[in-house]
Amino acid sequence: MNNQRRASHTASDALVPRSIPSGISEDSCAVDSDAPVTSFDVTLASRPSNGAPTSQTPSVNGKPNEDDAAAGQQAVLNKAIGPPTLNSVPHVSLGPAAHPAHPSSLASALRLLDNDPTSAAFCDIPAPASNDSPYTKSISSTAPGSPRIPPVRQNSGSQTPRVRPHATTLSIPGMTRSLISPDGKIADRDVAAKLVIIMVGLPARGKSYITKKLRRYLSWQQHNTRIFNVGNRRRVHTISSPTSHRKESSMDMPRQAATILINGSQPPAPDSPVQQNPADSEQDGSEPMDQSAKFFDPNNSQASKIREEIAIDTLNELLDYLISGGGSVGILDATNSTIERRQRLFDHVKAREPKLGILYIESVCKNPNLLEANMRLKLSGPDYKDKDPVKSLADFKERVKAYESAYVPLGDYEEEHEMQYIKMTDVGKKLTHFGLGGFLSSGIAYYLSSFNLSPRQIWLTRHGQSVDNQLGKIGGNSEMTDRGHLYSLALYRFITQKRKEWLVEQKDKIAQSSFPPLPGDRSPPYPDLNRELEEKNFCVWTSMLTRSIQTAQHFEADEDYDVKNWEMLNELNAGKFEGLTYEEIARDHIEEYNHRKADKLHYVYPGVGGEGYLQVISRLRDMVREMERIKDHVLMIGHRSICRVLMAYFMDLTRDDIADLDMPLGMLYAIEPKPYGIEFHAYKYDEAKGWFNEVPGYKPSKTVDPSN
Repeated sequence: MNNQRRASHTASDALVPRSIPSGISEDSCAVDSDAPVTSFDVTLASRPSNGAPTSQTPSVNGKPNEDDAAAGQQAVLNKAIGPPTLNSVPHVSLGPAAHPAHPSSLASALRLLDNDPTSAAFCDIPAPASNDSPYTKSISSTAPGSPRIPPVRQNSGSQTPRVRPHATTLSIPGMTRSLISPDGKIADRDVAAKLVIIMVGLPARGKSYITKKLRRYLSWQQHNTRIFNVGNRRRVHTISSPTSHRKESSMDMPRQAATILINGSQPPAPDSPVQQNPADSEQDGSEPMDQSAKFFDPNNSQASKIREEIAIDTLNELLDYLISGGGSVGILDATNSTIERRQRLFDHVKAREPKLGILYIESVCKNPNLLEANMRLKLSGPDYKDKDPVKSLADFKERVKAYESAYVPLGDYEEEHEMQYIKMTDVGKKLTHFGLGGFLSSGIAYYLSSFNLSPRQIWLTRHGQSVDNQLGKIGGNSEMTDRGHLYSLALYRFITQKRKEWLVEQKDKIAQSSFPPLPGDRSPPYPDLNRELEEKNFCVWTSMLTRSIQTAQHFEADEDYDVKNWEMLNELNAGKFEGLTYEEIARDHIEEYNHRKADKLHYVYPGVGGEGYLQVISRLRDMVREMERIKDHVLMIGHRSICRVLMAYFMDLTRDDIADLDMPLGMLYAIEPKPYGIEFHAYKYDEAKGWFNEVPGYKPSKTVDPSN
């Protein structure tokens, strides 16, 4: 038996605190109930905190007064089990001292305790009547029970209004939330988190290719992003009307970030606003200016002045979009090849809104094959469309020389003036950056580092039919049905055949490639076509769910395919609704069913692990970067939500299309990145023949079933 026991539940029981302060052992609060009380104990108990002895109460007939002895014993007990002082034991419970017997203020009680820890006012206070509160180890409020009143938002730092800018931390729709940004987007108040991107580089260096992919990626991440192209405005600009066609010409609309070839052919595009109204400039009584290489000569003062006016006017439109138009990122697409032009743009932005971030992105091309491909692409652009390709090439080279005479790359000047920048060489082969600040700039640098122009194919499909598909249940981890296994075999055979056909097609393109292009030849070549195409691997990526893994079983058995399972490719987690049908959800959880139906993109399933489409977008961010980086072929065997989100990225669909995109079982999609965009093919599974048939003119559409 321990030589120290807890004080028995006697008269002193009321003095025992209901909770032991942290840092003080229970044994240290125990006393020996059998130990006799000596005169030394009485003397010790009556000694003040400074250690000086006090006068003793006279004894009765030479014996210690019994009342004094009892008081001494009580003092020993009080000292043993009494609360620690604020000076001696910081950050612990005050015990009974935090609960004064009289309704005095907490501040008065603390001052009294600090001045006289042995005061009888504290020694005789009973412990709290209940030990049920989770806050027994903290200072409890003495206020009576009342409804909780939310704190009033105020400035706690000083009496003057806040003048420093607010923090600009990471904002991810669906993953972050705040009072001013409940949806996680960059709030209009957080101007410092928004970004002006100013492109830099000579013509035919891939600036427009970079800006369009960057806009597509940021918009897919739910950051409002637009491109403002100075060249678009220049092409419709007249000397007498510098701001004509402002809205129509300078902004690259976000619907399509790059050219999409459907089944290898370019779909007819609607005419531009200028082509729809060819008489606009004639109505103004002016003639279109000369757009040949002479217009870009730095010694042409009149043309230089016009180019500056167009650039500033386009920049103002960009700033309007960021400051008052709900935008997060604005991209100014132009050459901006001189220090003077870049400094003028920088000063203009800071004059309008000094908090806005500014990022320069320069594209440099040293690879002659890449430069050749870019030049051929320019010949099919708006400046040289339907013109003789040989003469157009000569004029374009003269234009490039005009820019080169005054061109100053990013470097020392920007670093001396603390201007953040990113410099790309050969579209991602080399990336350097300086002074990146903010989550957007850092994320952009990471994304740009994954670029490559290697010819390859990206295949996308859902798994074969599963047991839960047959029963109409969502989520789960069921196995495939017999029909699902037949689909996996047909998929393996079809992909293997298409892989061989693609290799033959690429070799034919190499043999037929010529430069300068022949009249009517608008197809720019791949800069990396001379690489040995047989070196390409074929990766098959599945989720970690059974039905996806089983669909890849025949690829797994073939050593010529590399199969890998990815958790980030798992189906959207339906939380507590996993394993239910949509009919059961509509019947038993009508409120949740209606919430999802009203806004599927932002809806999050309730329960542990429940997700929404914004969460899926966030976890697929690294997957998209990997797909951009890899130079090998890839087949992804995913699920409905996964295929919707990835298709929205590659096809540059709007946020309104993502959650409702029709993505049935049995569809196979082929996406082939090109220097000018992507080539897209769609195939439908023919179960009777065990093969896939191409769907001509296929375009993504919304599902006809609102539940899916």
